[in-house]
Amino acid sequence: MTTLTKTQIKAQAKRHHTAEQQRQQIKPVTVAYPNMTIADAYAIQSAWKAIKLKEGRTIIGHKIGLTSKVMQRAMNINESDFGFLLDDMVFGDGSTIKTSDFLDPRIEVELAFILKEDISGPNVTLFEVLNATDYVVPALELIAARSFRVDPETGYKRTVCDTISDNAANGGIIMGGRPMRPNAIDLRWVGALLYKNGVIEESGVAAAVLNHPANGIAWLAKKYADFGLSLKAGEVILAGSFTSPIKVKSGDTIHADFKEMGSITCYFE
Repeated sequence: MTTLTKTQIKAQAKRHHTAEQQRQQIKPVTVAYPNMTIADAYAIQSAWKAIKLKEGRTIIGHKIGLTSKVMQRAMNINESDFGFLLDDMVFGDGSTIKTSDFLDPRIEVELAFILKEDISGPNVTLFEVLNATDYVVPALELIAARSFRVDPETGYKRTVCDTISDNAANGGIIMGGRPMRPNAIDLRWVGALLYKNGVIEESGVAAAVLNHPANGIAWLAKKYADFGLSLKAGEVILAGSFTSPIKVKSGDTIHADFKEMGSITCYFE
């Protein structure tokens, strides 16, 4: 249930949009509205999406976040969250990314599912997700924070409501490596080594995402069913990170080795 008015929701969406455009972080929404709900947060996210669509952007997919139990405990919630992916968020393997375009940028390792069929309904299963998937490809999520993760003045830490309002912290997506059919490999055991400037900073396996990364897609389809929405054929769905995020800055080279699924490299300037 939402507690904020439509005017308040639109105002907060505009704050995030302006923060992103001006490259200037803002105070989290919960500073002004400490009793806001998860529903309020998604309403703000949706209002921000509407602003971007009105400006000519198009939806190319969705992201799932907070899939690990460690992150859920850190954010004091018991389920994942989600956000939207737009056409201007996509970078190719080998891209040079302008660091100053993003606020407090970080990188996470994920798998991206590219759908060949729509997925909808409140009872979607892992097997339905796999059957509806054209291929799975290695991906990096570039996360950003339009609102302060930790306020430099007060030390206030933003909550999950703030993260959801901030489009679940999404900033971009880099895809690369070797696309594979979902039945060609045991996706639970897809591993990755995440290097920054030649040093391994993180590693993990995809089973850390709800025991199987396809479970994340099934969870999202069920959540969307509550809003009368579905996941569409052709969309890219980021299944959730199986490493902790690492900070990036100008001059960094990021390389993720997914073994048999290939690798991704990007550069920050």
